[in-house]
Amino acid sequence: MENNITLAGPLVYALATLGPGIGIGLIFSAYVSGVARQPEANSILRPIAFLGFALVEILALIGLVFAFL
Repeated sequence: MENNITLAGPLVYALATLGPGIGIGLIFSAYVSGVARQPEANSILRPIAFLGFALVEILALIGLVFAFL
């Protein structure tokens, strides 16, 4: 039984990183698409993209914390 508990942490973290990985991909693909369509909107879109990146990355860090609990 102890062996299953020791494997639970890395498995939980691996599953917790799937969502943020997909989210980061979607955020930056939308950013690149937006800049490709309107290059003058780069100064508007960049802070929004990095804010979204930071918020999604927090999910991965929370998953890391729960993996160690």
